[in-house]
Amino acid sequence: MATWGSLRHVAIESKRSSGFCRSLKSEVRRLFFMTDQELQQLRREKWRLDGKPIRTIEQARAFVEEVGFCLMYPVRPTVPVPTFIGAFVGSDDRLPTWQHAYSDPRAAESTELMVRLLRERAAYEANLLENNSFLLAASVFPYFYALVGERNPKLAPKAGSRSPYSALACDAFELIRRDGPISKQKMQEVLGGSVSFAALDKALGELWSKLRITRVDYKASEGSVWDVLYRWAPEAVKEGVGLSVQEALTALLSKYLDCVIAAEQSELESFFGNFVARSKVKEAVNALLAARELSFVHVGGRSMVQITPARVVDSAPQRLATPRR
Repeated sequence: MATWGSLRHVAIESKRSSGFCRSLKSEVRRLFFMTDQELQQLRREKWRLDGKPIRTIEQARAFVEEVGFCLMYPVRPTVPVPTFIGAFVGSDDRLPTWQHAYSDPRAAESTELMVRLLRERAAYEANLLENNSFLLAASVFPYFYALVGERNPKLAPKAGSRSPYSALACDAFELIRRDGPISKQKMQEVLGGSVSFAALDKALGELWSKLRITRVDYKASEGSVWDVLYRWAPEAVKEGVGLSVQEALTALLSKYLDCVIAAEQSELESFFGNFVARSKVKEAVNALLAARELSFVHVGGRSMVQITPARVVDSAPQRLATPRR
């Protein structure tokens, strides 16, 4: 006959088992189901739009390292990626786009902080979107270089019908290689007064798009200061050259999803399609899904991709022992 103690033990363990099941269901729902409001709140916290602005160089360094990459200003239509000025302000309310940054004092203050990151090589800058700086953390930059940069960075570019570089870009590269770091104003003086700033900007853009050069400083009296990337960041360039496209794309996809929490597959292809073929992005995402490194999460009525959460630890109570008779 079962004792009162053994029956009480069974009741307690049954209650624990029921509680575990409810907890497990709740955990599974949290990992694979999310509301739009929950997603936006998680992004706001990570992107520092929750009233906690970054104002010191230490905070700026930590923010860029945590998110991996960000735009300087928001864009229209919106792109699911954080902005440096948003983190600086601590909000996404009435942020200026690059077209209106000149009239917003917050833009000047955030740019000054951003340039400090460039000077100390805590972040690197790329021209992913025209006139809007794309900042990458030092730890992430080599993977970006592997997708965009030249495999032989010290080889001087040559102009030609099939070359992405104009004759002016080649002249500018040689000048920066010889005299850099050098300001745009100084470059114009050396190259000749007939070279307009608009033409020089186009030439610098050609070099920058392939990460031949990088902006390393900004001076109010002279404007942007440029240097060849392989001299400014030799270790980062060397690491990037040694990475395969697949390895680099996989790492960047994972970092992006860590940054945005979850994204539709079309958003991944659209964002990474700015610097690599969309077909390669699709293949990489499908491979990561097949390897279960990525998984789907239901957000509202949409199916989105996320980094597969750590598995729920199997801590279910053991099968109850039959009470003594």
